[in-house]
Amino acid sequence: MKINPSKIKLWSNIGTRASFGMAALELGATKKGLIIISGDTSTSAGLERFKKKYPEKYFDVGIAEQNMIGIAAGLASEGHQVITTTFAPFQTMRCLEQIKVNLGYMKHKVVMVGLASGLVQGMLGFTHCCIEDLSIMRSLPGITVISPADSLSTIKATLAATEHNQSVYLRLTGPTPNPTVYSNDFDFKIGKSNTLIENGDDIALVSCGSMVSNSVEVINLLKKRKVGASLFDMHTIKPIDREVLKKINKNFKLLVTFEEHSIIGGLGSAVAEYISSLRDSIPILALGIPDFYETAASYSDLISKYKLNPEQIADRIFRKMCSLRT
Repeated sequence: MKINPSKIKLWSNIGTRASFGMAALELGATKKGLIIISGDTSTSAGLERFKKKYPEKYFDVGIAEQNMIGIAAGLASEGHQVITTTFAPFQTMRCLEQIKVNLGYMKHKVVMVGLASGLVQGMLGFTHCCIEDLSIMRSLPGITVISPADSLSTIKATLAATEHNQSVYLRLTGPTPNPTVYSNDFDFKIGKSNTLIENGDDIALVSCGSMVSNSVEVINLLKKRKVGASLFDMHTIKPIDREVLKKINKNFKLLVTFEEHSIIGGLGSAVAEYISSLRDSIPILALGIPDFYETAASYSDLISKYKLNPEQIADRIFRKMCSLRT
């Protein structure tokens, strides 16, 4: 797929879901055995053009997500490359047993795309918001877990996932338009993080998904307070990039994780599990969604209520850094 600044701007404007649809069009042209199965979400997943251009490669099972995974596993067992897609809570929790048995245990390879995860479905409440999927999916053996930072990352991750050697859960977060994190083409490797900003060795800020763009603003706010921070896009939650975490543990004073997910079981937990195994491990501040469900509200209101705005996050990090210095 050709990548240039004008395309990156377009993908940012249409958001991660429609950008996934653009990646699907590319795969439709290059993958002979590709099948995409949707749970009544062809429009939401940006797949209308794919459905019309490759009708033989598209199946819609309706709101029957458990069947969707069973059908996907059966097609994968016959040699097809299969992608499933629906909204994140239904892609993960509604068909968890089928994912465990058919993909994890039986090792049939399927790429699962969880649409609109995190808080972006806030006006529909927490039946549709999804703050638990990282913890659930990374607990399953044989499942790789990825949370791309922006629309370009989503396209790169989708293409990489189809070439990966095991099933993948691809978690799409953030609003539309989607803030641009990567303004130029870059190397995307599953299991390898990307260093985005190197601005001192006080704080290592490790983020994923929609919070990577917020982290850029956080670092600028910290810079005004004379606090140096570097930013790492930890797009792959499982397997976590142990090599870069080991370097962070050696070279920084504080490690901060930041995610649009529960503070239990997600990126922060994955990082802490490894860092705690190292000798002389550094302090960790895990930032994310506290352990309670808010009432339905807009995305921006929920971000504010959960104290995930850049200003709120910068204040919390600054206070933590000050406490370490005293």
